[in-house]
Amino acid sequence: MLELSIKKPEDLQKVSRALSSKIRLEIINLLNTRNANVHQLADSLQIPVSTAASHVKVLEEAGLILTELRPASRGAMKVCTRNFDDIRIQLNDPKDHKSNYKSFEMEIPIGHYVDFSVVPTCGMANHEKILVPEDQPVHFFSPHRTNAQIIWTRKGYFEYKFPLVIPEESKVDSVQISMELCSEAPSYDHNWPSDITVWFNDVEIGTWRSPGDFGDRPGMLNPEYWKKTNRTQYGTLKTWKVTNDSSMIDDFHLSNVTVDNLNLSKHDFLSFRIGIKDDAIHKGGINLFGREFGNYPQDIKLKVNFS
Repeated sequence: MLELSIKKPEDLQKVSRALSSKIRLEIINLLNTRNANVHQLADSLQIPVSTAASHVKVLEEAGLILTELRPASRGAMKVCTRNFDDIRIQLNDPKDHKSNYKSFEMEIPIGHYVDFSVVPTCGMANHEKILVPEDQPVHFFSPHRTNAQIIWTRKGYFEYKFPLVIPEESKVDSVQISMELCSEAPSYDHNWPSDITVWFNDVEIGTWRSPGDFGDRPGMLNPEYWKKTNRTQYGTLKTWKVTNDSSMIDDFHLSNVTVDNLNLSKHDFLSFRIGIKDDAIHKGGINLFGREFGNYPQDIKLKVNFS
């Protein structure tokens, strides 16, 4: 999700300008279903290649699409990929008015899990190397796991615990966790669905179907040694949010689980489990990305809003 704020007008202006053109909206719509180079976009929209290239440049500068130069029969071609699923715009500045609402935020690296269950294919790596022998689950107990920037397994789960550092008498209004992830296929496969489920405090929040395992281009944050491999390269940034009314994923309804169901008053921590259920329809595995891998510079991010 792309988050924009009135506090950063330059970014807001770039995105607003990029979305103000019908042709640029059509380009984004085309990229919803496939990656495409500038010539393919021009053919689909029946516009000159130079015009398509100009619109692509505006979208790229706004951060709405990513581009990569790839070898072609004549020189190189610029291949375009849509960068975000959703855009959130905050027009008010919380500092401009007094509010009883506060928030607590924390990030935990992906290798700091407190429990796990993995099966081959499985492994982990950081910015320098593969950290443990691949496809040998016993090595997930290794202390090297705390340095991991990408971890993967075909089945199973990873569990984390966040301390809840909020005033004792506070009323929690929402709990959300965001992270970058995708399916886990041999090598990579964009058509490799995986039913990935999330639990907060052992309460099942819901299941999201990952469409595939993405490796058609290098992740923006990946180290050079990884970019040269035929492996998973990047994921999708997803946000699970539980409120007083329901649970959502990227602001779309997911389940009827509410904050009250999490029994937060009985814990001084929040447990977060993510994985593949034994009875899942699509057992397509999972890749988790840290702040130095994929496209998004963040670990597993918790945000608790309270009053």
